[in-house]
Amino acid sequence: MPRKSTPPVIIDDENPEWTEADFAKARPVSEHPQLAAALSAAKAKRGRPAGSGDKQQVTLRIDTAVLERYRATGSGWQTRMNDALREASERLDA
Repeated sequence: MPRKSTPPVIIDDENPEWTEADFAKARPVSEHPQLAAALSAAKAKRGRPAGSGDKQQVTLRIDTAVLERYRATGSGWQTRMNDALREASERLDA
């Protein structure tokens, strides 16, 4: 089966192809600082949200039974585990 040599033509009345006059009128967004700031603020942030700064991600090996018990408590199990570790660390100081 031979390949098509021309790309398909897409007709979009709401978004017509730019003319030379359109390109001549166009200005970079840097010439409009308020628009640039609004676009930057509206841009979706990617990835996980920034943490509060008082926590650190670590790799920790935990007994399977302990991990299963915390996970079985449902949503928020990591926070509950952190609270239990905090209480245990405070007892070490006593």
